Order: sequence, then structure tokens, then C-alpha cells
Amino acid sequence: MLFINTRPQDRAQELSHALRMAHIDVLDLPLLELLPQAWSADLSELYQQLPKAQVIVVVSPTAVQIGMEYLKLSDIKLDQLAHIQWIAVGERTAQALAQYGISAEVPQVETSEGMLQLPVLKTLKAGQCLAFWRGEGGRLFMMDQLKQQGMRILNFILYERRCPVFAQQYLDNILYLLEKQEQYAMVVSSEASWLNWIQLMQNQKQMIAKGHYLVLGERLYQVVSNYKKNQSTCFNITRLPDLNTDSILQKLVVVQGNT
Repeated sequence: MLFINTRPQDRAQELSHALRMAHIDVLDLPLLELLPQAWSADLSELYQQLPKAQVIVVVSPTAVQIGMEYLKLSDIKLDQLAHIQWIAVGERTAQALAQYGISAEVPQVETSEGMLQLPVLKTLKAGQCLAFWRGEGGRLFMMDQLKQQGMRILNFILYERRCPVFAQQYLDNILYLLEKQEQYAMVVSSEASWLNWIQLMQNQKQMIAKGHYLVLGERLYQVVSNYKKNQSTCFNITRLPDLNTDSILQKLVVVQGNT
């Protein structure tokens, strides 16, 4: 069975290597490309408010990289943020923060829902301030939930997310490869990745139906399930508890055993 690794290029290598070592064919096909947002007056104003925050939520290693670069531009020192609790969406983001001497809370499930279960967020009071270091379009559900609880949100849009040009340019090659598969498996780690896949595969309903989708978390599972229902199509979906290589390998062994 072909496995399509849709993770961003800088995060895909470990998984692809492990799968190939397990004799699984892999197509590296990132469905998200992250491009830095230009420094602006709006970002500068947000950074000046950052020391007032109680929590900073960081959603990716890319957000760490760009966020720290812009922190230097803002002339704010890390020791001015020593009172702040940092939250990382996953272990890799936490590792990126650790390079700056920052210890971050990490949820058991690397999703917005997982982060909302962290004790530090459950103990916040209405009116307290949270900052989000994120990409355009990401983590809206989490921010909306916290706003409804009366939290003040500093919304740092540090990068844009788009479907890589590569995926669009080589679509004919991708379709040719998929036509030869009875079934393929694909990891889907975000709603944006899923929507980009659906956009790429427009008018290719039979190709979508060949997929067995390994999706991260309950909310994304529901998004993909709703598409399946609304489009009256048939494919398999498996929930992933996290994006660890071992977790994906274990699920993939089960998928292969059922084919």
C-alpha cells in the first residue's frame, strides 16, 4: 500500500524514513507550505502588548522560529516574559522553545481540544490575556472557545499557509500513481491540509474514495466524516492520538492487515 506523507517538508523526514525502513512505499506530498508574514505596524503593536499576557500558545516550530525573530525586532527581551506560561501544541514545538530556554506545557493530544484540557487554561479567569503565535487560519476553534470564556486574545498571525505549488504542478503525476493503487493511506494533520487535498482532487471523487485517512484528533475526524457523509462517498478513516512516528506505524500495520 502506498502511504502519502502530507506533513510539511521539514517535519516529514523522520516519518518517511521510518516507513521506508518498514518496507512501505511513501509519497512525500506536503499539503501545507508556511510563508512568513511580513513585519508590520500591527505586529509591532501586538509585541508591545506581549508582556501583559499570562499565557503564550505556540502552534508550530515555524511559529517559534518566526515569533522569536520578530521578538528581537520588537526590542523585547525574553526575561520580560519570564512570568508567562508557554503552551506548545506538540513535542516538536516544545523542543523548539527549549532551544530558547523556555519550558512549555504540552497537551496529551496535539490538537486545539487537547490544549483546552490543560490545567493552566482551565484555571484562567475572564479578562486575562492570552497570546497566540500562529499561522493564518489556524487555531480559530481554540481562540473562539477562549473568547467565549471572556479571555482577551492577542492574535499574532506570523505566517501564511497555502497549498505548495509543487503539489499543483505535479498533479497529473500524482493522479497517475494513484490510479495504479487499489487503496492508499494518508496522514491528515490539519483541516487546512484536508481542504487542500479536496481542492487538488476536485472532480476526482474515485481517487478520494481510494484513501484510508489517518486523521489527528476528534474534531478533524468529524470534519472528514462530515465530508464523507455530505458527498455520499465511501472511504475509511482512522483517528490518530498524536503524530508520533510509532503511533502512525502502529495504525498503518492495522490498516494493511485489513486490506
